[in-house]
Amino acid sequence: MREFVFALEYEPGTNPVADVLADHPDASVRSLSCHVSADSLWRVDLATGSETALAELEAAYKTADYFADCLVKDDCGADCEVQVLDRSSDTLVVYTYWDRTDVCTSVPHVAREHLGDGMLFETYREGRRYRWRIVLASDAPIHAFFDALGEEVGECTGMEMIRLTELDPEHGGNGAAAGAETGGVANGSLAGALPTEQREALQAAVDRGYYETPRRIDLSELAEELDVPRSTLSYRLRRAEATLAATFVDETESIEQLAAGL
Repeated sequence: MREFVFALEYEPGTNPVADVLADHPDASVRSLSCHVSADSLWRVDLATGSETALAELEAAYKTADYFADCLVKDDCGADCEVQVLDRSSDTLVVYTYWDRTDVCTSVPHVAREHLGDGMLFETYREGRRYRWRIVLASDAPIHAFFDALGEEVGECTGMEMIRLTELDPEHGGNGAAAGAETGGVANGSLAGALPTEQREALQAAVDRGYYETPRRIDLSELAEELDVPRSTLSYRLRRAEATLAATFVDETESIEQLAAGL
């Protein structure tokens, strides 16, 4: 199995959810599930942020001409269902479902058409950036999929190939064991790349269950416990996550080396 990670970057005015996230840097959206068939797409997303950001995100999801992940810029004529499953002061869980028309397409639909069934999708949105992670068969034609996706997104959306790696169960197992032994964030080169304030914020978030599903503590509660502004804690965690992700990618094989073996 392989892990393929790439990102889309939406231009202003081309995606209502991206526009809201760009206006609210403290807000983000990650998928809890994402499923596709030949004729439909349905997913559940968890959004976090301020009450204002969440209210605007909910309105964006319910925009008449917006269908989650549909890449068609004009009204595609699809029937879409949007339902809020849960809501708190800083979290929003949204279910979306739409039936595909002759002109509809999406990242999961393009992936299914070129890579086959049996894939797992995971997404994360922050600002205008929409990161996709797909787990798929090792022999799947990645380049054919990425080329086809580029034709569908057009000029309104930038694309970036981030990572293509073989999933290594032994590496994952060792990483889990290391985390258990240290009681949280590993003390190796990854953690050493972080400034003290970011490392302490990340350690507190792990210890208090912020990254668990469901979370045992939300961002506002954690910020209150640490006696720091919520926006400051959010910034420190985002910067820590970005540094760890970039460091991890730098330690894996380059995308060029992996692509040469396709």
